[in-house]
Amino acid sequence: MLTGKQKRHLRREAHHLSPIFQVGKGGVNDNMVKQISEALEARELIKVSVLQNCEQPKDEVAEALANGAGAELVQTIGNIIVLYKESKENKQIELP
Repeated sequence: MLTGKQKRHLRREAHHLSPIFQVGKGGVNDNMVKQISEALEARELIKVSVLQNCEQPKDEVAEALANGAGAELVQTIGNIIVLYKESKENKQIELP
């Protein structure tokens, strides 16, 4: 579980990132969760965009992605979800 100070730090780190995944009409599926897990292992911090045609509410999408990938939900702002998971092999981000 992340503290408020750690979330603030991660939000600052994520500000310049672009979303690398999009959740569309199909919603969240196993393949997407697997790819997001792999991306989190490589990058630790990613943004996911929820498209307008997504049938699930964005809060449910954020919860499903975080639980499926074993990641921490840092922020949901607009249609953008920020996820963090500490990498086992290539740790890049030092939390306060």
